[in-house]
Amino acid sequence: MSKKIMIVEDEKAYHDLYRIMFEGKDYDINYAYDGGEAMQVLEQNKPDLIILDMLLDMVTGDTFFLHVKGMPEYADIPVIIISAFSEKQYKNLKKIDPNLVYIEKTYLTKEELLKEVEAKLLE
Repeated sequence: MSKKIMIVEDEKAYHDLYRIMFEGKDYDINYAYDGGEAMQVLEQNKPDLIILDMLLDMVTGDTFFLHVKGMPEYADIPVIIISAFSEKQYKNLKKIDPNLVYIEKTYLTKEELLKEVEAKLLE
């Protein structure tokens, strides 16, 4: 059975990039364009991993992250934050989830993303 990945990103160009990056991989990908939509997708189709942008409309990425980690049925879902901002801004989130992975958008590569995704899904 394919592992489920939820991508929460408000920019269509990044959704297109992720589609290309995951092309040919055996993952069931669900997309959400804002935090509110992400809440619905989370409840309808619990993912095995979440790739999360932090700057979102309606519900911000950090608020969504806290929601996920605060609910026992979702708390164990690994999260990879991909953001344009410095990792320093999210250091407090590591206190909630020490296994949180951060990738700066500027340096995002297919190889790094797939390596992190595969590592998290094997944990």
